[in-house]
Amino acid sequence: MTKTELNKYKQILEAKMAELSQAVREREGIAIEKTPDAIDEVQHAAERELAIRNLDRETQLLRNVRAALQRIADGSYGICLRCDEEISPKRLNAVPWTPYCITCQEYLDKKRAEEGESIEELLVA
Repeated sequence: MTKTELNKYKQILEAKMAELSQAVREREGIAIEKTPDAIDEVQHAAERELAIRNLDRETQLLRNVRAALQRIADGSYGICLRCDEEISPKRLNAVPWTPYCITCQEYLDKKRAEEGESIEELLVA
């Protein structure tokens, strides 16, 4: 990968990190609100659950972006963490924070769906 390509991905990742950092700081959606109406309580609980899921998703994505920036810094960006093959530029353009080539990502997704395991558990095995 050329220095120009690395700089392009680094700029994209830094912009995404700034966006996600701002989103993660905004947590007013998870505040617990008490209301006298039971239906409103259920509605607020559902909204809170959605906000928590979004926060979890954005936090995980932020971790992935930071890890990708670290891989750029240490020179391993664009190499699959599982098989050590080069990740295609097409995949990096679509998902610049990806740590896996498409083949390994599909394998991990399939295994996780079959066994209900997290990616971290699969990587340890």
